[in-house]
Amino acid sequence: MDRAQLPLNALRAFEAAARHLNFTRAGLELHVSQGAVSHQVAQLEQRLGTRLFHRLPRGLALTDEGHALVPVLAEMFDRVGATLDRYADGRFREALKVGVVGTFATGWLLPRLGDFARAHPMVDLRLSTNNNRVDMAGEALDYAIRFGDGAWHGTHAEPLMEAPMAPLAAPIIARRLAAPADLAAQPLLRSYRSDEWARWFDAAGLPAPLLRGPMFDSSALMASAAAAGLGVALAPPSMFARELAAEQLVQPFALSVDLGRYWLTRLISRPESDAMQRFRSWLLAQ
Repeated sequence: MDRAQLPLNALRAFEAAARHLNFTRAGLELHVSQGAVSHQVAQLEQRLGTRLFHRLPRGLALTDEGHALVPVLAEMFDRVGATLDRYADGRFREALKVGVVGTFATGWLLPRLGDFARAHPMVDLRLSTNNNRVDMAGEALDYAIRFGDGAWHGTHAEPLMEAPMAPLAAPIIARRLAAPADLAAQPLLRSYRSDEWARWFDAAGLPAPLLRGPMFDSSALMASAAAAGLGVALAPPSMFARELAAEQLVQPFALSVDLGRYWLTRLISRPESDAMQRFRSWLLAQ
């Protein structure tokens, strides 16, 4: 079928009728008569050489051919609508999908996003958070901000920020901690990276005690548990400046250990779009 000759009105009429299984309700949605919808669908059926509906005494039922056509049209109209929504004041807003490890999102990025939106109003930023495990290709992400050593296969990684880790605790627990050895008497909250506490105690010149605290897949959640008095978290103080300033959390010891940093990453196979370049430049300038 010649694309220039696509019967768009008829396709729209069919798609609406397929959702409602009723010509009258489809007509109300499209602001045309029931007869106009029926006529458009009949023309489409004639053009395709097949029936798309069974006409029943009380409504409609899709034929197998109609069932096959519905998801194709629904996706097409959704994509057209989403694209049109990206125009504002006659200008195109370019979508940018960024996955962010949750701790960095809440502790650093979100308070600054207003600045980015004001500086780059034509970038349609779409954020998703994760626990540092991300499938960039599967999620069609332009960028991912994550924590680690920067060595992810097939990925270009640019360092953003160091994030040394230190013990953080609620004030009621911090008062019991006069020296690092006192941590052994407290529940030590854990992340899925099992060597973190061992490396901090090694830096303190002490053997690591038995870890008795619960395990978390997010430093942000672990810090919330620490603030609730459930134990001591090992987390980057730079990501919890607000909680430290509000004295919801206390850093009892100055000693910290470098276990990685935050990185801006993208797939090597993904060329940088204009929106990606704008976000990267803004992020690095911050």
